[in-house]
Amino acid sequence: MFKYLINDLEKLRNSEKAINYQRFFKTGKGEYGEGDIFYGIVVPELRKISKKYKSLELNDVEKLLKNEVHEFRMIGLFILSLRFKSNEKEIYDCYMNNLVRINNWDLVDVSAPNIPGVYLLDKDKKILYSLAKSKNLWERRIAMLSCFAFIRINQYEDALKISKILLKDEHDLMHKAVGWMLREVGKRNLNVEEDFLKKHYKNMPRTMLRYAIEKFDENKRQRYLKGEI
Repeated sequence: MFKYLINDLEKLRNSEKAINYQRFFKTGKGEYGEGDIFYGIVVPELRKISKKYKSLELNDVEKLLKNEVHEFRMIGLFILSLRFKSNEKEIYDCYMNNLVRINNWDLVDVSAPNIPGVYLLDKDKKILYSLAKSKNLWERRIAMLSCFAFIRINQYEDALKISKILLKDEHDLMHKAVGWMLREVGKRNLNVEEDFLKKHYKNMPRTMLRYAIEKFDENKRQRYLKGEI
């Protein structure tokens, strides 16, 4: 089955799109996705293939996760997400054992809420606090995006605590991630988000604040941006 999956991906290879993706996902020297390789396959096609091969052996899924091609790793994560409910512990362990290969923002965003996030809903979440303090950008983003699973069921405490840990993060991708999760809290409970913002917004990176207040009415947005709250 594995070789048929690879053949399907090879058939969809698009060199023109691959060049665009490598630029978009910052794969140049010194950039956050340095050295990543793309086939130029669009996400809807990847999702379609992942459904076709969702019964792939787990050791073959790990081969996908370890592959140097970005879309192979994405397929592996889609398959893990599709299989998650069938064996949560095994899928979670597989995910956590391959964190080093979940190494761009799109790979994190399609997987962290649905695998570690859901798995940890009713469990000790100390691993997320460890990841939030990691030197690795993607581990920090996994910590933050995993909280989306908690936010979706109106559990905000861990999302706010991890946001606080990451308030002074230096990377723009973390500013966006934290702001995004705060915005998601606000969609469900604006008072909770604003209680947090009023304590911390003056010390937030500008991008983080802009993401957090994106859905506020214009007057309130401007007051936050001008430091008048």
